[in-house]
Amino acid sequence: MRSSSTLCILFGTLLSAAGYGATFLIASWFRAQGGSELDAGTTLTMALLGTLVGVPLVGWWAGRVDSARLGALGALAMAAGYLLLGSLAGLDPASLPRLAALLVGLGWGMFYLGAPLALSERLNDQQRGPGFTRFSAFQMTGICGSPVVLAALLDNAGLAFSSAFLWVGVTALVAASLLFAFGLSAPRVPATPRLRPWARKITALVPTGAIRPIVMAGLGGAVFSGIMAFQSSLTEGTGASASAFFALHAGTAVVLRLLLVRRLSSWPRGTVVICLLTCLAAGVMCLLGSAVHPAFHGAAAVLTGAGYGLLYPVIQTWAVNASAQEDRHAALTWFVVAYFIGIFGFPAVGGWLLVAAGRSSFIWVLAALVMVELAVATAGGRRGVTAGR
Repeated sequence: MRSSSTLCILFGTLLSAAGYGATFLIASWFRAQGGSELDAGTTLTMALLGTLVGVPLVGWWAGRVDSARLGALGALAMAAGYLLLGSLAGLDPASLPRLAALLVGLGWGMFYLGAPLALSERLNDQQRGPGFTRFSAFQMTGICGSPVVLAALLDNAGLAFSSAFLWVGVTALVAASLLFAFGLSAPRVPATPRLRPWARKITALVPTGAIRPIVMAGLGGAVFSGIMAFQSSLTEGTGASASAFFALHAGTAVVLRLLLVRRLSSWPRGTVVICLLTCLAAGVMCLLGSAVHPAFHGAAAVLTGAGYGLLYPVIQTWAVNASAQEDRHAALTWFVVAYFIGIFGFPAVGGWLLVAAGRSSFIWVLAALVMVELAVATAGGRRGVTAGR
């Protein structure tokens, strides 16, 4: 691909991901409008519903419509949601914030699958590893950078919530334009064949090496959501800081992805996966020491950022490259579906664990999930983790 095309999808990804990151401010917006956390939770449930509609929607249309256009339509849906949210004067009628959240979730789900599909369609097997690693670095930068920048503007520059959401909507419009431009400037090579519905392809993926990274995506998503969604609970009563954890985790992941963008794909996949899962497990275990000294919490942030941050693009590449050419859209779709099941499914279980069993038991369950993920990765011996390279 030409450098101009690469810049279009990378910065389109950065700005689209910033739209997702801005959802972290929705609860604060509700409080500012006189609402409650319950109102925010109900509204964000609509975002989840929209996400789980957007992913299969792209999966069904992939191969018939250029995935870059589908990702761009997702960015447009996010823009519509934020422009609606920014134009509201209050919480009444209550259906409008929920509609806005539904549009944001729909757009994020469409983008989250459409953009990597568009990139994958234009790369060969050797280019896909570095391409996904660079792509995921820009994506994480947008997700983590957006709430930090917006919070600083809200707190220090006197920016109103409505203005912040309107600016996010404009940013998403720019992202849509960049993704459309990417589709025009970098045609798919080779042409993608017309595909059968992705859901039926699971029977073709099960016998291949692709099923392992797909399962790992769900397990890893559960661990990631457990660590991130309950940071305030994990740091309560300790000297550790949840904000510092977010910054260290994201910073480690982004820097390492950019530094190792080419080397990572050239190293033996089996060794890389085992090392990264070991690093992730060590980081989870360091959370047990947070009550002893904040340094353990800092170590947990760095280790989980390195382990999970690098593992995701590695197994994403594995899932695609291990599949037959006609099954690659389905493999990436199932990968994203498994990820969202882990991300959105585990917090309900994790919240119950924290209340019923306590912080230590919760952390041990996260560690056990990492061990299960390692077992899935190494099933079948060394051949299992190198299949599809």
